[in-house]
Amino acid sequence: MKNTKKILSLLLALAMVVTLAACGNKDGGSKESSSEAPASSTAESSSEAPKESTAMEGTINVISREEGSGTRGAFVEITGVQKDKQDMTKADAAIQNGTDQVITYVASDAKSIGYISLGSLNDTVKAVKINDVEATEENVLNDSYKLKRPFNIAYKAEEKDNEVTADFMKFIMSKEGQALAADSGVIAADSAAAAYEKGKDLKGKIRIEGSTSVTPYMEKLMEAYKKLQPGVTFDFTSNGSGAGIQAVIDGNANIGMASRAIKDEETKAGVEATAIAIDGIAVIVAPDNACESLTLDQVRQIYTGEITDWAKLGK
Repeated sequence: MKNTKKILSLLLALAMVVTLAACGNKDGGSKESSSEAPASSTAESSSEAPKESTAMEGTINVISREEGSGTRGAFVEITGVQKDKQDMTKADAAIQNGTDQVITYVASDAKSIGYISLGSLNDTVKAVKINDVEATEENVLNDSYKLKRPFNIAYKAEEKDNEVTADFMKFIMSKEGQALAADSGVIAADSAAAAYEKGKDLKGKIRIEGSTSVTPYMEKLMEAYKKLQPGVTFDFTSNGSGAGIQAVIDGNANIGMASRAIKDEETKAGVEATAIAIDGIAVIVAPDNACESLTLDQVRQIYTGEITDWAKLGK
């Protein structure tokens, strides 16, 4: 009996040891897990902590418009790149012959910089602030954003007697025509314009040439006018301000589009002009370019070649 009791006591003690051992293993496993989790978390956080510097460095690839471009003319004048009537744009700037080409080039090259009509800005590129002021319609209107210019239509005096051309110009400057400016991302020249009053049905062709910057607005104007006067057709070429004004001088266009002021020599050649809208000029970089703001003087220095590396500009 005593032996039996001893055996039972031993078995009971053994069972307790096994049970305690099992709990210990369970707790140990739990501790092991909890000790590994922070290690994993720490590893993750330490691997994420170091971030690449967003400061730009390397050669600035300068993108400019062709000679004769109204956007270029206004840009070099306002920024001071033009000195004593001489355009000092650096000789190795990559020249693009239209707004779309500038956007495409800059969007694909993080180290490039260009300029376009504010109305043509899209999300494939980023407009930098100028003197810490954003390129917006509101800031163009309140005069805090200094890179701005007129959109003009150029013509000779005899076009005022051309029934078809004169009526289209009347439509451009009407309430309906000026309302289309906002749809094109530009500002109406006359926000209090009177409504267009259609007279008789007209027939004829209007030849228009000129600025690629004015083109989006002009296309909307032509489309709206054709609905009112379906008998009028357009012969349209988007080829730059200088080319458009020259076409007017040569008698090859009824209307020239110019995204700049008319020059004295063009006025002497018989060209008249009417401002149809106001536009800002956006200085653009690729979305992943870290540059957010430049001064007008820095823009001038970049385009004249005085500053050639992004590192000189910081962020």
